[in-house]
Amino acid sequence: MKARILQGWTITRALYTILGTVVIIQSATQAEWMGVFLGSYLAAMGIFAFGCAAGNCFGGNCATPPTRNNHASTTPENVVFEEVK
Repeated sequence: MKARILQGWTITRALYTILGTVVIIQSATQAEWMGVFLGSYLAAMGIFAFGCAAGNCFGGNCATPPTRNNHASTTPENVVFEEVK
């Protein structure tokens, strides 16, 4: 957990953390407690690298390489059209 918090910082993580902190401060000064919860969620995403702030589902587990469709032919097929009356 310590390595996850201290390593792998990106601009996205930093922005989530900063934005979350600003939302927390602004909401707390205005006594808008739902805003504090929203800001806490954003800041936690940045600090703990989960959700969108992780970039690619933390560790690339969700990344799928593009696959090539081997079943499709490289030449177009001849299509026969039928006239409908």
